[in-house]
Amino acid sequence: MRIGLSINYSGEFADAAAEIADLERAGLDIVFVAEAYSFDAVSALGYLAAKTSRIQLASGILQVFTRTPTLTAMTAAGLDYVSGGRFVLGLGASGPQVIEGFHGVPYDAPIGRTREIIEICRKVWRREKLEYDGRYYQLPLPEGQGTGLGKPLKLINHPVRERIPILLAALGPKNVQMTAELAEGWQPIFFHPEKAKDVWGEALAKGFEKRDPALGELDIYAGPPLAIGDDVEPLLDLVKPFMALYIGGMGAKGKNFYHSLATQYGYGAEADRIQELYLEGKKDEAAEHVPTELVRATSLIGPAGFVKERIAAFREAGVTTLNVTPMAFETDARVRLIEQLRALTD
Repeated sequence: MRIGLSINYSGEFADAAAEIADLERAGLDIVFVAEAYSFDAVSALGYLAAKTSRIQLASGILQVFTRTPTLTAMTAAGLDYVSGGRFVLGLGASGPQVIEGFHGVPYDAPIGRTREIIEICRKVWRREKLEYDGRYYQLPLPEGQGTGLGKPLKLINHPVRERIPILLAALGPKNVQMTAELAEGWQPIFFHPEKAKDVWGEALAKGFEKRDPALGELDIYAGPPLAIGDDVEPLLDLVKPFMALYIGGMGAKGKNFYHSLATQYGYGAEADRIQELYLEGKKDEAAEHVPTELVRATSLIGPAGFVKERIAAFREAGVTTLNVTPMAFETDARVRLIEQLRALTD
């Protein structure tokens, strides 16, 4: 089982790169750089490419609405080039709050757009002349739009790989089905090993029926918080505000993907109360209503024996990469956690 983590997107690239080099030696396999409404992920990924040698580098995630499909493909090819073939293109739809609020772009048809972006990216990486007639994207622009001077072009450079791995952050059944059909990797949030099959099993199965065997097995990236020790139980409470933010604050009532997920896990009443409190501005109270058992089930927080058991549960549920969040505030402590986790997964 592989180990990954995400770096803070608030800046301090030099400090992050130095730590990633230490974590790489400790056994880390892949690092994700997020892109919210912060510094862009591409700058940090390019910096990390120059400062590391083995570790894979992933965008976690580039939002499908904020770049044209061809720019996404060019960016991925460029990052794959400067990293020597170590880049993984993480894509996702984000949500209306960020896409419409920060970028001023309509949040429409995320699944259809994602499918077309994947198809266009792979044409670009194969250096095919770009002629594409999709529902959402047309290349070149059709007659009657623009100047009429657009011609089919192909990428000038020769990419390191003609198929850069694509990882999709997906939650809803149609999105997960598309992921299982088209992508090399899948990144769900708040992955509950014992209940994942009930929530996503049917969607994954439908996608696998259409999957091209050349894509190989689907890599599943779970993202549990990590703390190992006999005295780390209180750290479960530190996860609750983060879960409350998503379950309660990421969308209006009836339009919150994370609230729906908690409900599918069997915590519908709790999710309703968390959302009610959060939308009233009572964030601390909302966090107090996050069930401890939900945090524990989706985390790797506890004594080494317990963590080892949970690793086995994640593996049994199909997880291939633990994209952890180390619950430690110092570099040395985070490095030790990765070393401990590496020993427990081997």
